[in-house]
Amino acid sequence: MAAPLPRGPSENAAPVSLAVVEFRLEWRGAFENLALNRLHAEAFGHAIVDDDWVAQVESHSLGWICAWSEAEEFIGFVNVAWDGGIHAFVLDVIVSADSRRSGLGAAMVQLAITKAREARCEWLHVDFEDDLRPFYVDHCGFASTTAGLINLKTGPRSTPTDAPQTAGG
Repeated sequence: MAAPLPRGPSENAAPVSLAVVEFRLEWRGAFENLALNRLHAEAFGHAIVDDDWVAQVESHSLGWICAWSEAEEFIGFVNVAWDGGIHAFVLDVIVSADSRRSGLGAAMVQLAITKAREARCEWLHVDFEDDLRPFYVDHCGFASTTAGLINLKTGPRSTPTDAPQTAGG
């Protein structure tokens, strides 16, 4: 028979604070460009810009997810771009500072997975920096892969001479 668990405070106990955020997710929901530009600036640490997100997602995305708080504040966004076929791409997973570490980001990614499956996509891609690996791999279920990337602003300006030539290139 197992010993009973100790009751009461322990010297090893520490206070735990968990964010409890109630939210509503909306696939292809309506949003204002200014609201998303503000949310993006907060999440990625840059000045607020005047990007036309509505036109961008409507013309290039399978869909997008908007997250709203109980008070109807815009607190999260995910863009799900695609190639029109079997590949979809998770871009710009954004959660407001006050709503982070609440499960909102993972819930939005899970909805993206569901919607990409419903669209008969076979692959859902995501690129992330190493510090986000636990979120994408452990919490959202992505497999860790290798990938290539060229910064088109600062990267190579021409094809390397040892690269195989392709038709038309």
